[in-house]
Amino acid sequence: LVAEAGAFVSAPLHAPVAGRVAAIAPRPHPSGRLLPAIEIETDPLSAQRLPAGPPLDAAALDNESFVAELQSAGLVGMGGAGFPTHVKYRLPAGRRIERLLVNGCECEPFLTSDHRLMVERAGDVVRGAEIAAAQLGVAETVFGVELNKADAIAALERAIDGRAAMRVAPLAVKYPQGAEKMLIRAVYGVEVPSGKLPLDVGMLVNNVATMTAVADWFDRRWPLIERVVTVSGPGVRRPANLLVPVGTPVRAVLERCGGLTEDTREVVMGGPMMGTPLASLDVPVVKGTSGLLAFTADEARLPTEYACIKCGRCVEACPQFLNPSRLGRLSRAGRFEEMIGYHAMDCVECGSCSFACPSGIPIVQLIRVAKGALRERAAAGAAK
Repeated sequence: LVAEAGAFVSAPLHAPVAGRVAAIAPRPHPSGRLLPAIEIETDPLSAQRLPAGPPLDAAALDNESFVAELQSAGLVGMGGAGFPTHVKYRLPAGRRIERLLVNGCECEPFLTSDHRLMVERAGDVVRGAEIAAAQLGVAETVFGVELNKADAIAALERAIDGRAAMRVAPLAVKYPQGAEKMLIRAVYGVEVPSGKLPLDVGMLVNNVATMTAVADWFDRRWPLIERVVTVSGPGVRRPANLLVPVGTPVRAVLERCGGLTEDTREVVMGGPMMGTPLASLDVPVVKGTSGLLAFTADEARLPTEYACIKCGRCVEACPQFLNPSRLGRLSRAGRFEEMIGYHAMDCVECGSCSFACPSGIPIVQLIRVAKGALRERAAAGAAK
């Protein structure tokens, strides 16, 4: 353990390699900011293999102890959001989870890290879900996987091996099927109300990689120190899925795949729809890094922006049934407070509106700026 959690909604950090702490100083972060970081110099004589520890009986833990264990492991949502996993498992008094959904949709183009995990470690995916389901006392556990991952579906079904109240739900190949509310709607036909969470309809959603990390912690006592990362895109010489220690510089990961082609213009952390363009290759892989994508000028070219023609394509594309065009105009005018009445905070930032817009308007970026400003104002108000 090299850094303790600073609050309940926080996760500790564990050293991903054997070595010594060389520095604690500001370093570039994928967000574009300089943030405090722990720099570890690896031990060249170490095998860099973490031995498995004695398993922990999760069934013997009460909810408070189980939540504490999840936090101690440093677990976060590994689908990209990076929200501390243990927070979801601390249930308010009188509330319970009836259904556990394990998200294996991975609907963004290029990304295949979850796919490989389901194929190669299906037993651990199911084991992690089994541990979580037993703790929650759910009536059913469902693995949502898109139909274009037939081998993953088959691997999970073999791993389930007749376990009661556990099944795979093959889903239509559709973006953004992996969004929590979309997944719930696709599997159960249940709509999570505006401003509410899956908990409010008796459900909890976790990514397949997070479930694997749960199994690693309780069965082997391995904290979250590495993850599978897709390295792909037209600018990558040897695309691959790699098991990468958290904190590894992006530059080193790309070099492992043969480096970038000369015509690469942009590297994105995450998927092409919701990912973050990197300002530097010296930023680290973080716990929520699902992919590193390199794009050439053809893919990275920004569209010419024209005036909105009110065609309604963004409205048709929005999975949350919002009016992205109106939200974008309000954001551009700085009228952020008015956007709340149009349910701006329900936007999942999937980028479907920007992709569908024939005028090339960066709608999702405008909404993202507004949401950030609204959160800052809310935090400032709460601090008074």
